[in-house]
Amino acid sequence: QVQLAESGGGLVQAGGSLRLACAASSGRTFSNHAMAWFRQAPGKEREFVAVISWNGGSTAYTNSVKGRFTISRDNAKNTVYLQMNSLKPEDAAVYYCAAASRLYSGRNSFEYDYWGQGTQVTVSS
Repeated sequence: QVQLAESGGGLVQAGGSLRLACAASSGRTFSNHAMAWFRQAPGKEREFVAVISWNGGSTAYTNSVKGRFTISRDNAKNTVYLQMNSLKPEDAAVYYCAAASRLYSGRNSFEYDYWGQGTQVTVSS
């Protein structure tokens, strides 16, 4: 079992930055898991944002955040991060951290076995 806890959300003006963190605690080695961020805005389905492989060597992003968001991980700290720059009002959502039980994973929510409770990101225009 893997427990995930997100932090770092909040209110920011458009054009600003936030850094989300997701701390994992489990009886399993954190580096056994590919990690991802998803988000869900009110009235919309949960959507993929970014994924990172077990060692950080491979990352992928949804098109709308490419060049603005960066996913990274620190396996020594059992933590994955999402640096969000140049935020836009359409980035506002609850952001969820997810862990897959494999070293590499994709963009589909069904590929992930563990989920955090989410952290709210609000972007004012």
